[in-house]
Amino acid sequence: MCRIYFKMRSVCIFILVTTMIGMKTGEAKVFKECELVHQLKQYGVPEHEWSDWVCIAEGESTFNTEAINTENTDGSYDYGIFQINSMYWCKLGSEGNGCNIKCEDFLDDDISDDIRCARHIKEEQGFTAWVAWNNKCDGKPKPDISKC
Repeated sequence: MCRIYFKMRSVCIFILVTTMIGMKTGEAKVFKECELVHQLKQYGVPEHEWSDWVCIAEGESTFNTEAINTENTDGSYDYGIFQINSMYWCKLGSEGNGCNIKCEDFLDDDISDDIRCARHIKEEQGFTAWVAWNNKCDGKPKPDISKC
């Protein structure tokens, strides 16, 4: 049914994603800066990178783990707090691509897999893999996380 019309592709993918999100057991969460810093620390992210990751999460998803960007010109989608791309890093409905994680796994309040994949992306491509880092973080004042 979904392969019949190209224009229907986005609608079909939206329905599929919505259905799969409904099957998830975890809940979505909008993190606060210090909550994210605590998670970054817990999962071994170096302290000198924390403000970069907070800046990326703020710019990409406004700290919302349920964020999905469907506006990519190549037809891919971005998922979760770090907006991890489905063309390269995750696969909808099954494990796959660069991080070997299901895209919908990035949409819950457990961001351990998001952090693991985001660190992998950073190792492969640097922070420049994120549009938000390029536009809002690189060479600009980053969030003040000293209170955390």
